[in-house]
Amino acid sequence: MDGDTLYPIGELARRTGLTIKTIRFYSDRGIVAPTDRSPAGYRLYDIDAVARLDLVRTLRELGLDLPTIRKVVDRELSLPEVAAEHAEALAVQIGVLRLRRAVLMAVAERGSTPEETELMHRLAQLSEDERRRLIGDFLNAVFGGLDAAPAFAGVMRSMTPELPDNPEAEQVQAWVELAEMSLDPDFRTMVRRMVEDQAAEQARSDMKIPRRDIAAAVRDQAGPALTAGIDPASPQADPIVAAFTAHYAHLLGRPDDIELRRQLATRLESVNDPRRERYLQLLAVVNGWPAPESLAPVFDWSVQALHVRTQQ
Repeated sequence: MDGDTLYPIGELARRTGLTIKTIRFYSDRGIVAPTDRSPAGYRLYDIDAVARLDLVRTLRELGLDLPTIRKVVDRELSLPEVAAEHAEALAVQIGVLRLRRAVLMAVAERGSTPEETELMHRLAQLSEDERRRLIGDFLNAVFGGLDAAPAFAGVMRSMTPELPDNPEAEQVQAWVELAEMSLDPDFRTMVRRMVEDQAAEQARSDMKIPRRDIAAAVRDQAGPALTAGIDPASPQADPIVAAFTAHYAHLLGRPDDIELRRQLATRLESVNDPRRERYLQLLAVVNGWPAPESLAPVFDWSVQALHVRTQQ
């Protein structure tokens, strides 16, 4: 094509790869108007029509509507401004699609009922403020009256999920499950009981700074024994058990006797509730943290070792 030549719609279709019907459609809407008409009344186009049609096709493939495209090709709108606005709109649509995909994946994996599906969908669509209020209510139920203590203020922060602005599907799924857990009265009661036990232990301490809690002490003592393959019922486990029971006795200001060891076994069984570990796993996914180490094997070993030594 040269600058002075006019071409019929069939040639324009061959040059652009568009169908005659499509070009006629754009032409009828004034997006790519003909330059002239032949004596027989057929539309004729100049070389600029090729460039306009290429631009129109690109913008349509990017999802722009025809009224906006017409303003762009007529230079009534700035293409960079239109692109920026469209990109922002697409980001919103992508976010919505991610939420929908995450909910559908969760429904498929969990075999959810219609009622559960409705709840998951509602939780996934909560705004940032609504998510904060939901989690704030959960943390208040668990730590209310105890959150002034420095140790628990830090624990509250560490248990707070913060879904990013553009979460991955796995993060949305984790958030939905975590939110469901936080609404469960039984889960709240269980976590509250653990927090109260820890608060009582800290209150008995004669130190002004928080002591290392018993769960951490057991982990440090029993973890290496578990790794080494020591049988919790064997004599080799005696000094290991004595080490963490001595820590607990010192923490409570009581002698290391059978009753204390039974109490410690009950305490560790509470800490070893699988729901607690699941919450921490989900929290790590939502916040983009490394997956936490499972302490269930360590607590299982320790509880078994304590039961063996408190049977009468």
